[in-house]
Amino acid sequence: MSSVEMSGSAEQPSSEGVPVSQWRGKYDKPEADTETVVATGRPKLDAEARQLLGELIRPYRRQIAVVLCLVIGQVVTTMAAPWLIGLAIDHGMPDAIDGNYRTLAQITAALVVAALTSGVLQWIFLRRTGVIGQAILFDLRRRVFDHSQRLSVAWHERFTSGRVISRLTSDVDTLRELLDSSLDGLLLAALNIVVISVLMLVLDPWLALVALLAIIPLLFLFRWFSERSTVAFRQTRESVALVIVQFVETFNGIRAVQAFRREPRNDAIFEGLNTGYRDANRSVFKLHAVFIPGVTLVGNVATVVVLFAGGIRVADGGLALGVLTAFLLYLRQFYSPMEDVAIFFNSLQSATAALEKLALVLAEKPSVPEPEQPAQLARPTPGEVSFEGVRFSYDVTAAEPRTVLHPLDLRIHSGETVALVGATGAGKTTIAKLISRFYDPTEGRVLLDGVPLTQLADEDLRTAIVMITQDGFLFSGSVADNIAFGRPGATRSEVEAAATAVGADVFIRELPRGYDTDVRKRGGRLSAGQRQLIAFARAFLADPAVLILDEATSSLDIPTERAVQRALRTVLSGRTALIIAHRLSTVEIADRVLVLDSGRVVEDGTPEDLIDSTDGRFAALHTAWQDSLV
Repeated sequence: MSSVEMSGSAEQPSSEGVPVSQWRGKYDKPEADTETVVATGRPKLDAEARQLLGELIRPYRRQIAVVLCLVIGQVVTTMAAPWLIGLAIDHGMPDAIDGNYRTLAQITAALVVAALTSGVLQWIFLRRTGVIGQAILFDLRRRVFDHSQRLSVAWHERFTSGRVISRLTSDVDTLRELLDSSLDGLLLAALNIVVISVLMLVLDPWLALVALLAIIPLLFLFRWFSERSTVAFRQTRESVALVIVQFVETFNGIRAVQAFRREPRNDAIFEGLNTGYRDANRSVFKLHAVFIPGVTLVGNVATVVVLFAGGIRVADGGLALGVLTAFLLYLRQFYSPMEDVAIFFNSLQSATAALEKLALVLAEKPSVPEPEQPAQLARPTPGEVSFEGVRFSYDVTAAEPRTVLHPLDLRIHSGETVALVGATGAGKTTIAKLISRFYDPTEGRVLLDGVPLTQLADEDLRTAIVMITQDGFLFSGSVADNIAFGRPGATRSEVEAAATAVGADVFIRELPRGYDTDVRKRGGRLSAGQRQLIAFARAFLADPAVLILDEATSSLDIPTERAVQRALRTVLSGRTALIIAHRLSTVEIADRVLVLDSGRVVEDGTPEDLIDSTDGRFAALHTAWQDSLV
């Protein structure tokens, strides 16, 4: 089924989650939802997050190995400096005092070479890590976007668009910050700590023992921070998602907001969400205010103790001044990376929370999965649709799910145009969505030409069935691009032929740039009738076996509706059609009418037969409609 557009229905929950009227109180503070991990324990999808990280890194293993070699080279050249300074103090300077500058000159030259080599290696390292990091983020964004598109309509109706945007922007940016500014610091810090520990042990084991004892309070500090920051960073990820949701919903519905003067109410809602985000970040900063100064304090205390103990030994002649100087320089470099590790740990906790959210999205499985071995449809596809014992409920996880569609047996013959009428919530759109396989039945099965929809590949299904809704959704771009959406790869002449067939060619050529005119966001440059005609041209070009029209003329005025109905006769010719309409002028072109009430078919017949049945529901509706025209 090539789904041209889709819209929500009164028969199901709002596609944007909680109504605005219910936001206050519910979203004043971030709450866990279906995709939120438990804040007090290990993440529900911790294994999936680790697997995702492994999958992202695996293609770049060789490049990462090269980067590690560069880091090792940089650390070696950097660590040579304190050692050379110690040699200069103990050997180069005494020789220079005696008039021999050769040793001091050699050590100075070695320092210059080490500094230049370290700088070049760091430059190469930063460039390579930047390339690897951006490649990983590019792959991650693509995977999340592609996967989100493949997920079922049910997921998108439950998982608000603002949250998807948050995953692709805020969460990915958090990972970008980790890769861009923290990862290189961690690699250097880890190697520096290991190398410096060895060098300090070589210089003086006793002083090294004093210095390394300071690691014990650091371990307790890291553990304290880890336990608290995990919760804090998850709260920030959830809070920023709620802020983005409010942005998206407010500005998508800005016309309604301004028309009903909802700005003060929305300001109050946003104030609550913004306060929650601010408070979540405050919690993180409070942890930082203890953790980072704590690491610095431990390092400074250790340096003072080493200086005092080493100074006594130098005074007693048990330790050379150059060795103490080199040791103190190494010690300073030992605790300086600890601060880098602390900064990385902060970024890591935030990135871990973001990665968990992204892993949760990627771990979602479509509720209408493709079959492993799909069946084949006949070519050309006749387009016969059958319902066999179909029952449906939207919220099957509820304790008492509300049945929207009761057991239904129905056959729509090939080439037949069937109209569905009934009150809002009667089950009309549900039937359309089951045929489109936006959902699968709770019980029973839906078949196309005798083949269950669950056994059809998406490509075959989307080619055979097209659905047009009342909003006539258009994408930003030209008129020609929007029509060609029905069949990618169509030629310009085919696009124009489709527009001509449905009567859209005349108004299109009157636009400033004809078929190349930009329709703007959601087709805002065009009227409702023009958008609908372009949607019909799109469907005509797609040439499906089954066409579903969901309230396709409900928002049109009478002259426009007549133009659209003329187009309808062209579009519906030679194919199976399902028309959902409240306007009986649209229903009159149907071969057959089904009247629904509370998820059941209560009348079934031709329009003429149902009208002649004076005590029927359709006859009453037809009489009321005729009276409204007088």
